[in-house]
Amino acid sequence: FQTGRLTAMVMWICAGALTFGVVYTGLGASELIKEILAGLPLGPFGILILMQLSFFVLGAFLDDWAILFICIPIYLPVIISLGFDRVWFGILFIINMQMAYLTPPFGYNLFYMKGIVPPSISMADIYRSVIPFVIIQGTGLAIVMIFPQIVLWLPNLIFGG
Repeated sequence: FQTGRLTAMVMWICAGALTFGVVYTGLGASELIKEILAGLPLGPFGILILMQLSFFVLGAFLDDWAILFICIPIYLPVIISLGFDRVWFGILFIINMQMAYLTPPFGYNLFYMKGIVPPSISMADIYRSVIPFVIIQGTGLAIVMIFPQIVLWLPNLIFGG
């Protein structure tokens, strides 16, 4: 019963996010957001970092599909207008979601881990133990952001780019 309730909750979030995306796009709000972000004194890379930070914060509270449905209608036109590669941006999103799965308060992987460790290990112990992994993944995210060729060489080789 609890699994069905949790699944229904996630589905409602996804349905609401999808509805938001359709209404958002239909009203032309993506153009407004694109103009606002273009007007910020951050430059293209600063805007990209801002987007990644928003993914990380949202990932602490929402499922990755909900974030995808909410943010992609907003961010994709901006990414295209800034001239960034969409595959690269998608990979940055995936790396970010993996980091979010390791961060409290709703780090899914942390709760999976709690289910398999001995009862003597507390959630606080698990939270502390994932800090090095989050730092490593954050470093990997920064490297992929700085050197997009790391993740784009194979798609470019296969599909030409």
